[in-house]
Amino acid sequence: MSEERGPAAPAHPRPGRPTVTLAAVLLGYLALPMLMSGTTVALPRIGTDLHTSGPALQWVLVGYFLAASSLMLVAGSLGDLFGRRRIFAAGAVLYTAGAGISALAGDILLLNTARTLSGVGAAGVMAGGGAILGATFTGTARTRAFAAMGTTAGIGLAAGPTLSGALVDSLGWRTTFAAFATVGILLYAATWFMPESRAADRRRIDVPGTLTLIGALALIMFGINQAAGAGWGDPRVLAPVIAGTLLLAAFTLIEHHSSHPVLDLSLLRDRRFMAWSLAGLFVTAGPAGVEVYLPIYLQGAGSSSARSAGLSMLMLTAPVLLLPQVAARLINRGIPPRTLITLSLLLIAGGNAWLTVLHPAITAPELLGPLATIGIGLGLGAGIADAQALDQIEPDRIGMATGLLNTIRAGGSTLIMTTFGTGLITLLQSWIGAAGLATRIAAGDLTGPDRARHAALFTDAWHVALWSIAALCALIALVVWTFLAPSRRRTATDHLSSPAAHTRASSPSRQS
Repeated sequence: MSEERGPAAPAHPRPGRPTVTLAAVLLGYLALPMLMSGTTVALPRIGTDLHTSGPALQWVLVGYFLAASSLMLVAGSLGDLFGRRRIFAAGAVLYTAGAGISALAGDILLLNTARTLSGVGAAGVMAGGGAILGATFTGTARTRAFAAMGTTAGIGLAAGPTLSGALVDSLGWRTTFAAFATVGILLYAATWFMPESRAADRRRIDVPGTLTLIGALALIMFGINQAAGAGWGDPRVLAPVIAGTLLLAAFTLIEHHSSHPVLDLSLLRDRRFMAWSLAGLFVTAGPAGVEVYLPIYLQGAGSSSARSAGLSMLMLTAPVLLLPQVAARLINRGIPPRTLITLSLLLIAGGNAWLTVLHPAITAPELLGPLATIGIGLGLGAGIADAQALDQIEPDRIGMATGLLNTIRAGGSTLIMTTFGTGLITLLQSWIGAAGLATRIAAGDLTGPDRARHAALFTDAWHVALWSIAALCALIALVVWTFLAPSRRRTATDHLSSPAAHTRASSPSRQS
């Protein structure tokens, strides 16, 4: 009995060139990770120039991810309705506008607003791009396409800190956003050569469900971000988190009774789809704390330059340049995807645990082992989860499924990333007793006569956070391995009667 279902056929695409389509989507998946990883290197300079720290500075990162994660499911469903290329193009425009305004922002409020706008655009690019690949490619070609997507994302992750570090040191942090805006222009231009595709059954927009979901995710993320300055028990934290949780419950009820839901709840009951979604989340989220906050630590506690901190991150991101394609070849040659994704999660867990060797005077050789281990885990897992999850889905729901995948991954990663940063501040505050000082230390501002003591406390907080992430990733590896185990009750007849299999059997095959 096969471990994975076969691929779903694409839904009514407009004719186009698969190679050009792949190149255009990959350009999007190059720019978005580059914007994420590159911004982290610029944060200390942004804080100094705009006279800000703590939650306001953290929002430069969180606002982007919050907007993206809140809207990806909506963007995916809109792509099914109105056209996936159209949503991709609209996202590219907003992404470019946000990056351009960020380059010109004179205060933290305008910068955070622009970053949020870029996040809205990122939702369209990521949800639209993944759905376009899912609708265009099938079988082994789909595996290769999503592996290429993982490789390209790795290039973006690798180039982001290095490019930003060089630009920040030589020309200032504003040039970083200007460079991303230029990439966004190229991204939009590429959409003119992409095919259009949409679902055959074009239903109405689920307005109540859409607004409820956006509000729920926004409130929860906002509340968690406030914990850094207010504390976890503060009403400014509890009120939005509780309200967001209640809205999520309301969203579930709305979708259950909707004739045209933005999220088909049957996706949440598909054990294998959700297992792959969970795996994709932690392959991305497991390294997120290190990717986002380690450059800040190296510049603050270790006194590295922005350029040096960016180059150090190549130890993590370099393996992602090659390993997604290696993983795709292994799968196409018969290695079970379940085995590879579990190994990926365990490597990420092990790398985070190994990184507890971190100390203010750490050298590049000491960083190489743990960062490379995390990077190898990320590289092996990048692209696998998306391709395998979409193999469970029939064509008309590819946009919705892609949006859900990206919502789970981006929303969960944002939650973990925010909790990581907030946790560092909370630990420092509990040890130091001064909220403002703890916030400045976590932002990399370690100055004054107590610098050595503060660096030691900052390091201790990092160790707690790293052990926590390592334990969580190890637990998720066990859960994913268990959920992806072939069911004894699942027969070939069950497989052929599934919606995706039925659609594949009744749909004409596509060259991929």
